Amino acid sequence: MEAWVIWLIVAAVLGVVELFTLTLALGLLSAAALAAGLTAAVGLPPAAQAVVFVATSAAGLFVVRPIAQRQIRRPPPLRSGTAALIGREALTLTDVTKHAGRVRIGGEEWTARPYDPDLVISAGTEVDVLGIEGVTALVYPRE
Repeated sequence: MEAWVIWLIVAAVLGVVELFTLTLALGLLSAAALAAGLTAAVGLPPAAQAVVFVATSAAGLFVVRPIAQRQIRRPPPLRSGTAALIGREALTLTDVTKHAGRVRIGGEEWTARPYDPDLVISAGTEVDVLGIEGVTALVYPRE
C-alpha cells in the first residue's frame, strides 16, 4: 500500500474520532496527517513526511488550538432577554416606591421598585434600569 493512502486512512480515522470527542486536538492531527499524505503523494521520502506531520501537528496544537479555545470560551457579544434591559433608560409611569410602581422600558410596561428601598421616584422621571428581579425592574433616577 502506498504511503499517501496510509496517511489518508490515518487522517480519516482521526477525523471520525474527533467527531466523537470534540477536543479539536484530533482534528488538528487529522489535518497534519492530510498534509503528510500530500507530501507522500508528491513523492517525498518518509522522513520528510514525518517532519511535515510533526511540524503541522505542533503548529496546530500549540498555535491554532489555544486561539480556537479562547474564541469558543468568549461570552456572546449580544445580551438577550432580561439581561439586555439592564443599563437601559426608562420612564416612570406612576410613583415608584418599595411596594409598587410602573415604568416603560423600550415600549414595554414593567413593574418597578427603586434600587434604594427608601427612595420614592415620582411619575414622569427618567430612570436607569440597574437590575431585573423576576418581572420587576430595579430603577434609579438619572442624574
